[in-house]
Amino acid sequence: MNEIRTADLIPRRKRQKRMKPPSLLNSYPIHFNDIIIFIVERKMGMTRRKFLMDLARRKGFRIENELSDSVTHIVAENNSFTEIMRWLQIHQVEDGSRFRILDIAWLTACMEAGRPVDSEKYQLFVMRYATSDMSPVGTSSVSQYACQRRTTLNNYNQKFTDAFEVLAENYEFRENEVSCLAFRRAASVLKYLPFTIVRVNDIEGLPWIGEQIKEVVEDILEEGESPRVNDVLNNEKYRSFKLFTSVFGVGLKTSEKWHRMGLRTLEEVKSDMNLSLTRMQRAGLLHYEDLAGYVSKAEADAAILIAKDTVWKFFPTALVTLTGGFRRGKEIGHDVDILITVPGSRQEEELLHLVIDLWKKQGLLLYYDLIESTFEKTKQPSRNVDALDHFQKCFAILKLPKERMDDGSSTMSTTSKEEMKDWKAIRVDLVVSPFEQYAYALLGWTGSRQFERDLRRYATHEKKMMLDNHALYDKTKKMFLSAASEEEIFAHLGLDYIEPWERNA
Repeated sequence: MNEIRTADLIPRRKRQKRMKPPSLLNSYPIHFNDIIIFIVERKMGMTRRKFLMDLARRKGFRIENELSDSVTHIVAENNSFTEIMRWLQIHQVEDGSRFRILDIAWLTACMEAGRPVDSEKYQLFVMRYATSDMSPVGTSSVSQYACQRRTTLNNYNQKFTDAFEVLAENYEFRENEVSCLAFRRAASVLKYLPFTIVRVNDIEGLPWIGEQIKEVVEDILEEGESPRVNDVLNNEKYRSFKLFTSVFGVGLKTSEKWHRMGLRTLEEVKSDMNLSLTRMQRAGLLHYEDLAGYVSKAEADAAILIAKDTVWKFFPTALVTLTGGFRRGKEIGHDVDILITVPGSRQEEELLHLVIDLWKKQGLLLYYDLIESTFEKTKQPSRNVDALDHFQKCFAILKLPKERMDDGSSTMSTTSKEEMKDWKAIRVDLVVSPFEQYAYALLGWTGSRQFERDLRRYATHEKKMMLDNHALYDKTKKMFLSAASEEEIFAHLGLDYIEPWERNA
């Protein structure tokens, strides 16, 4: 019988597998060293988080296991603004402004592209830190006033705002001011958002987002388009009003009249001998091909150079400023707004008369309508947030010579297939302001329309003041507040100064 060894009676332990150090578990090459990502486990779960971390590492991204000072991007899934704020506080984050806090959709988009993609539209919210205390700006704290929102031309929600603009315009044609304003306000808020809306919950807590707004957003998210918008675009009356109001000098009343007469095209308007057109309407139809198109920034720059050359012949110290959308950074527009003032002079009422006479002699005026000043200090400022100002102004159609446009981007219409025009008709508005009102005129004529409306509404409801393009009146102190700059006007109102290119509301 074989001898039984003691060692054979003792159960053998299973040999443990040698574990790789954590640094070797994910030793994939890092291709993007400037981006260091931390994925929040909250609401995601441990298994999904590990899967995403490993997948991202395989794609060359640097993923941290723990939140550290080196992290640049925090990624979360299905977390609200409040939840992420609580999570940061639990992790004793004193300065979260160094992170970009993004939706998980950003990381998946990066992995699909095989490289980092623009993160701005995936931001969950923006944070500002004036002191050591966090002062986050999320959807729940977006101001109802456009004058407290910095709105650039970077619109991440254009498919929604375009739809809102169509609906707002339709309500405007139908003279339904309440619904028109509702969609314009909603469009203004969505233009401000630094991220793209990907679900209806993204607009919860935002001001001016009512049920009909949510329905349109939901339709676009689910179907890619809105049946309501399609119904409007296919509506014959809307299309007629859209066409008629695109003619210089034609408003809603004239459009309604033409539509009731059975007119549907501009050719029908031109051929109807029973119509009595105004000078402005005749000029608008005559130069429709040019005026219905866009004015480029190069054309606007050329127009203001002509204006400066002319004005400075008579008033060398005059300030001649391009305002409107071009001052807000736009590259195209429908017309050119020019504000003029003459420091130290009381002869500004003569200025436009001199400009018009010279442009006539130079053959530059295709049409003009001069409106004298109707300013009465005893009636200022206006209580109406949409009130027109009372400056002397000239609504003109300028014959812009082709050689004055120096970028070659302008499209010239043709008088015949063989002959090219050497000029283009563009709309120019000249406004003359007394120097002491210049800052208010500059603010008012820069726009945007919704920004100015909300600025006046803010002054009335929040500050007990009255603001228009001429002045700011403090009803508590019973006095007008002078201002030499836009910055001083914002200071009077207790608002942070907003640059012109941040007023695209």
